[in-house]
Amino acid sequence: MDRSRNLFWKLAEPEHLKVRSYCRKLMGNREDGDDLYHDVLVHALTKFNSLRDINSFRAWLYRIVINNFRNSIRRPWWKRLIPLTNEIEENGNNVSPENGYAARRHLERAFKVLSPNDQALITLVELEGWPIIEVAALVEKSEGSIKVRLFRARKKMRKALTAYSSEVKKTEAVKMLISEESICVVTKSDAE
Repeated sequence: MDRSRNLFWKLAEPEHLKVRSYCRKLMGNREDGDDLYHDVLVHALTKFNSLRDINSFRAWLYRIVINNFRNSIRRPWWKRLIPLTNEIEENGNNVSPENGYAARRHLERAFKVLSPNDQALITLVELEGWPIIEVAALVEKSEGSIKVRLFRARKKMRKALTAYSSEVKKTEAVKMLISEESICVVTKSDAE
């Protein structure tokens, strides 16, 4: 067991930072990403003896990440809640991360329309920079099918963001119209 454990850590060491970063990107924040990463390491270490080919360790490890991510998404919503502590509340008042939150909200809206597998695929290719040939080997599909899945996932994301932005523009236009009418009414009543 010690020999296989040492081999596991020797193989995992070069991938450590990349896998942890991937987990953080999938989960959307550092803490949840680190939790996912630790779960993946425990799972991978316990199942390491089932790995058939040591040369496919990287793809095997990323497959475990994707599976654990999918399972964490399926978890009931109340288990994912983070309690608001005094520290979080105090630190939130000092800095205005408005742009970061807006970008995160857009990304979350776009990702909501995707399945967990497509989310993992988009994250690997777009955020992690994996070549399509490696992603195809990871999910054991052809390069063509990966390109088609990426195209469809991007199209779904674009459609969701476009629909949301048109909804926002319509509500802003109605607000603007209402405020302009109220200004006109005030102006007319003042003139009389």
